[in-house]
Amino acid sequence: MKWEPEKYIEFGNHRDRPFFDLTSRIAAEDPRRVVDLGCGPGNLTATLAARWPGAAVVGLDSSAEMLARAQVLAPGQPGLSFVRKDIAEWTPEADTDVVVSNAALQWVPGHLTMLAAWLEALKPGAWFALQVPGNFGAPSHLLMRELAGSPEWSGRLSGVLRHEDAVGEPADYLRVMLDAGCDADAWETTYQQLLPGTDPVLEWVRGTGLRPVLAALPEDEARAFEKRYAAALREAYPTDRHGTVFAFRRIFAVAQKRG
Repeated sequence: MKWEPEKYIEFGNHRDRPFFDLTSRIAAEDPRRVVDLGCGPGNLTATLAARWPGAAVVGLDSSAEMLARAQVLAPGQPGLSFVRKDIAEWTPEADTDVVVSNAALQWVPGHLTMLAAWLEALKPGAWFALQVPGNFGAPSHLLMRELAGSPEWSGRLSGVLRHEDAVGEPADYLRVMLDAGCDADAWETTYQQLLPGTDPVLEWVRGTGLRPVLAALPEDEARAFEKRYAAALREAYPTDRHGTVFAFRRIFAVAQKRG
């Protein structure tokens, strides 16, 4: 699946806010190695390097397009680097003190099981902080799945959209972290985001959730799908003189391995 970094960062202020709400709960003072799983275009990974200038900060992502954008940031910060790797193939190195994963694990099937193994491998005192979307039941996603399952597109899009097992609930992440011998906290936040412009919810999901659909369809069918989908989104998310309100539920969990 091809990613478009420019589209992903189009709503930067809204997309970035959960990252900072998440990382503000990490109390590490002088980590040696910091890993960002699913770093995307790297702009948020760079803030970790600025926060901990003495650390080796590594951004990991499987997208060549995202990493091409991220690599531009590395020369300005000596401790910052980026690696192309699938999250599912990653294991923490012995000196890893902080792991962050922001809006990435929903793309990794079985990540709750992987999380248990990652936490087991971390040394005492290390931190693991994650954030995933909790809006798979929102109209933006329900309407997409309904359209993908319609007779017109079900043949091409069967199995393309994951939802039931894409993420856990806050209690699921909390339980895994506690079972791994961590002090942990899990919570959720629903941001009421005011999006500007024409068809803003469509533009939002073009950067993330709609990517698998666009990748699976020929260009002409993708345009037809988007046209029908946009009409349904306009009804579900009406625009008034202030803009379009888009409820954005996120799930957070932070753990520190006990000594």
